[in-house]
Amino acid sequence: MAKTNNINIINNKNNNNSNSNTNNNNNNNSKLDYLKKIHLKSKKEVLKKINIDDIYKTYKNKNVLVTGGAGFIGSNLVIKLCEIGANVLVVDSLIEDYGGNLFNLEPVKDKIKLNIADVRTYPTMLYLVKNQDYIFNLAGQVSHIDSMVDPWTDLEINCRSQLTILEACKKNNKDVKIVYAGTRQQYGKPNYLPVDEDHIVHPTDVNGINKMAGEWYHILYNNVYGIRAASLRLVNTYGPRQLLKHNRQGFIGWFIRLILEDKKIQLYGGGSQLRDFNFVDDVVDAFLIAGADDNSNGKFYNLGGQNPISLKDLVKLMIEIAGRGSFEEVKFPEDRIKIDIGDFYSDYSKIKSELGWEPKVSIKEGLQKTFEYYKKYMKYYF
Repeated sequence: MAKTNNINIINNKNNNNSNSNTNNNNNNNSKLDYLKKIHLKSKKEVLKKINIDDIYKTYKNKNVLVTGGAGFIGSNLVIKLCEIGANVLVVDSLIEDYGGNLFNLEPVKDKIKLNIADVRTYPTMLYLVKNQDYIFNLAGQVSHIDSMVDPWTDLEINCRSQLTILEACKKNNKDVKIVYAGTRQQYGKPNYLPVDEDHIVHPTDVNGINKMAGEWYHILYNNVYGIRAASLRLVNTYGPRQLLKHNRQGFIGWFIRLILEDKKIQLYGGGSQLRDFNFVDDVVDAFLIAGADDNSNGKFYNLGGQNPISLKDLVKLMIEIAGRGSFEEVKFPEDRIKIDIGDFYSDYSKIKSELGWEPKVSIKEGLQKTFEYYKKYMKYYF
C-alpha cells in the first residue's frame, strides 16, 4: 500500500472503480493481517481474576427474568439467583418434551414468581420484560433430531421467540442486560480442534442454524439498538434437573436414565467420539459472570470442559460411579450419522481471559453429584 496526500491507494486488480479507494469502515485488512491479529491476541491471553462472591453480589435485590426457568439449566440458575438475593421471575411454557418441570423449582417455589407463558407471545413479553434488570434467555428447543423432523416448530421457538423478546425490550426496557444460551452445535463438524470463536459456523442440522440466528439477533440488537446482550455457546451440560424422559435432548441425560434402570447403553460408532462436558453449576456461574460484566456486551463466548473424553470412557466412568449399567457398540442409525459432528471440544480461552470464567467441577465429581440427585428424586424425572 502506498500513501499519497493522506489518501489510501489500494492495488486491487479486480476493482477498477476509483470510488473503492475510500473505505469508511476501515475494512482494509487482508486475511493474513487478520490471522496475525488473532495469533498475537491469543499469545497475550491471561486469566482475568474475579471473585465469584463479588459477581453474586451484583444480583442482590435486582429484578431478574429467566425464560425457560423451569427447565434444566434455567432452574439451576433460578435456584442460585434466589440464594444470592435476586427477585426472580420465571417464564416457562412447561412443555414436558422440552424439559419444563415444576419439581425443578421445588427448593425455591415460595421465593419466585412463576408465569406459565409462551415467549413467542408478543403482548405477554411486552408486559413481562418491564422493570427487569437482567434477562437470562434460556427458552428454546434444543433437540437436533426434532428440528429435522419438525423444522417449523424449531424455527418458531428458536427464532421468532428471540425476536419477540428483543422487540419487547426495545419497546419497554432498553436498559436491560440479556444473556442468551447459544450452542456449540452452531459450529457443525469442526475443521480443527479445539474449536475457538474464530471457527467458521456451518451447522449440520436445522437446530444449529436457528440457534445461530437467535444468537445473532441478540448481537444485532446490542449493536444497533443498544440493548446490552451477550451469548454463551454451551457444550454438553449435565447435572441435576436434566430431562430424562427421552433421548432427544442430548445423550448424557439418556445415558443416566439407562444406567439407573440398569439397561444397556448403545454406543453409536464404537463410542470413540471425543466430547467436553460442563457440570451445570459451572454453566450457571458463566451466565452470572457474563451478565454482571459489560465487557461481554455484543460478544459470544465458548464454554468448554476441563479435558475431552471419549463417549466410551464417559460411559465406563458413569457405570463405575453408579455401580450398575452396561453398554454395547452398535452401528450409527441412518438419521443420526448424517448430522453427527464427530469429535468436538471447545477452546474457552476467550471467556477465561476476558471475563474470568473457567470450569471448576471435574467430570467425576459432577457425575457423582448427578447420580446422587437422581437416585433421590428419580420418580420426578422418569
